Amino acid sequence: MRNVTRDRIVDAAIELAEQRSWEAVRLHDVARDLGITLEDIRRHFREKEDLVDAWFDRADRAMLECTERPDFSSLRTRARIHLLLMTWLGALASHRQATRQMIYGKFEPGHLHIQIPGLMRVSRTVQWLREAAGRDQTYVCRALEETALTTIYLMTFFFWMRDDSPGSIRTGEFLDRRLAQAETLHRLFFRSGKTRDPNPVLG
Repeated sequence: MRNVTRDRIVDAAIELAEQRSWEAVRLHDVARDLGITLEDIRRHFREKEDLVDAWFDRADRAMLECTERPDFSSLRTRARIHLLLMTWLGALASHRQATRQMIYGKFEPGHLHIQIPGLMRVSRTVQWLREAAGRDQTYVCRALEETALTTIYLMTFFFWMRDDSPGSIRTGEFLDRRLAQAETLHRLFFRSGKTRDPNPVLG
């Protein structure tokens, strides 16, 4: 099985994480389980942390694919963002425990080499979220929206990691409340100031 795919390597690593923990996953164990060599893995991934990126890339891909739904363009921005984020989380839901361990591992002291790329990972997902939602703000409006969406995304993600409700229904409700708050704050901000945003953050 020397022509193993990137996805198969990720799947094998995730399965091992479910049996042990993400911290305990070793690439030589992944290679053994797949019947390949470490060099076969290295051709796809420079290090174990790259598998985390590949895992979250799947969620990004699922999020973007939901824009192909025939009814997507008719949704209000707030509904689009809700659908996109819940789809992103849904792509990870089958391995929530391993996902949680991946994230917690990034916060261990002394792991700046992991934490800084992790921040870039968040930024990349938020940028794809804005693109998928059809956002086109510029300058100050763009910066404000990116900050708001990043905050909502992170708050919702961390809530979801501990949500055991069927279909993550409590996460969906949590996200809806955060989006409603952001919408209200946005309207108050632009109503009280001289700047007018022709394309409201969640309008």
